[in-house]
Amino acid sequence: MGPESKSSLGNVSRTTNAFSFDRVFGPSSTNSEVFDEINQLVQSALDGYNVCIFCYGQTGSGKTHTMSSSDGMIPRAVQQIYESATALKERGWTYSMHGSFVEVYNENLNDLLGRAEEFDRKKHEIRHDTAAQRTSITDVTVVQLSSPRPLADVLARADRNRSVAATKANQRSSRSHSVFILTLVGVNSVTGERSEGTLNLVDLAGSERLGHSQAEGQRLKETQNINKSLSCLGDVIGALGRGDGGHVPYRNSKV
Repeated sequence: MGPESKSSLGNVSRTTNAFSFDRVFGPSSTNSEVFDEINQLVQSALDGYNVCIFCYGQTGSGKTHTMSSSDGMIPRAVQQIYESATALKERGWTYSMHGSFVEVYNENLNDLLGRAEEFDRKKHEIRHDTAAQRTSITDVTVVQLSSPRPLADVLARADRNRSVAATKANQRSSRSHSVFILTLVGVNSVTGERSEGTLNLVDLAGSERLGHSQAEGQRLKETQNINKSLSCLGDVIGALGRGDGGHVPYRNSKV
């Protein structure tokens, strides 16, 4: 509901805005319920598709908990893929799984599994192979995930290196977008088939109003970059949604 307004005749009215959602999760909803909504998309990556899932919302709303906690979307996704890959061995499929973790901080790319002291010195580039329809990031740490067990260490390392800071809106606000990239390559020894899919699980930095967060100095610069990149992301999704083959402004932001 919008704010109340009073006409010149003294009549008080209030505007209402209607929104529709595929699903609404209340405060008591669990990560298991959230994952039930996306598990078919996760499965598609194993089938050879490129999948991207974004967690978007205001700062302090719980995005990082939803994505990276011990029962969050990333651990659940890896567990599901590992179980499905194990089951497919009976049909001749063998899968290799490799993970990497990067952040986009002030329009710079950082390798969250690398060394934090190298963030300012090491430059990473986004490269797109048009023929293979594959996008990659140069010189990032890649971890083999032959089972879900190494993932806890991966998440802990990424959490230690990620850019966070306190603002008036959130005591531990993520100041970057983090992207967990899981590459899945499958080969069928019986049929000779090969599939390659990528699962991107993205924990976006929280959107915030400067008046509310009262960001200054470095925090102000971070907020401006966050809000600009989220706007650019909206432009990209909007262009893709139109489906008219027009220009998609991917290059307007690293995210």
